[in-house]
Amino acid sequence: MLGMIIKTFIIYCTVAVCVRLMGKRQLGELQPGELVVTILISEIAAAPIFDNSVSILGTIVSLLLLVSFEIISSVLSMKSVRFRLLSEGNPITVIRKGKLQLQELKKLRFTINDILAALRQKDIFNIEDVENAIIETNGTLSVMLKADKQPLTPETKNKKKEQTIPCPVVIDGRIVKTAFNDCNITMDEVKKKIEKEKLNQNEIVLMTIDENKKYYVITKKEC
Repeated sequence: MLGMIIKTFIIYCTVAVCVRLMGKRQLGELQPGELVVTILISEIAAAPIFDNSVSILGTIVSLLLLVSFEIISSVLSMKSVRFRLLSEGNPITVIRKGKLQLQELKKLRFTINDILAALRQKDIFNIEDVENAIIETNGTLSVMLKADKQPLTPETKNKKKEQTIPCPVVIDGRIVKTAFNDCNITMDEVKKKIEKEKLNQNEIVLMTIDENKKYYVITKKEC
């Protein structure tokens, strides 16, 4: 009995350390790779508790290896836009300018009921009120309401223009082509904008442009 308590305590401490090393994300915010690691950690950690033939040392090594793979993957994602896109994918717009994007829904294998349910969870019961909606890489839905449906504030009371989504066209000094279609912009336009503002592309942390050609830039000097 005492041995079981000690074994369980050791595994508990190891799992706690592993989760702490992985960072502070809520379960609903996990990327696919992180979710896989989380599931594997729970399975591997439970094995020696219910099966005395499973080595506790082997379990600890396996847990630490899994976390090491996750940390390496996270570092690569920070350093490489291509690796990030490969491992996490792209956000997908499912409602654009008030219109459902059925082809995108098919790619995601989402039904209309799935979208309606996700909107209701955000207290939006009328899809007609939605200007833009995006399925993020972690599976959550981000919504932009139409201008006349947004809460009235001093900044928005006089704004009745169509809402547009700023698209990230430069991240960590690299141009992100996947966002071009959503904002109706080209590679030449992005490069000309960078040159016009006399910016060094490698110094740009984030640059967004919307369909009205309004841009916003954060450089390394500002961080």
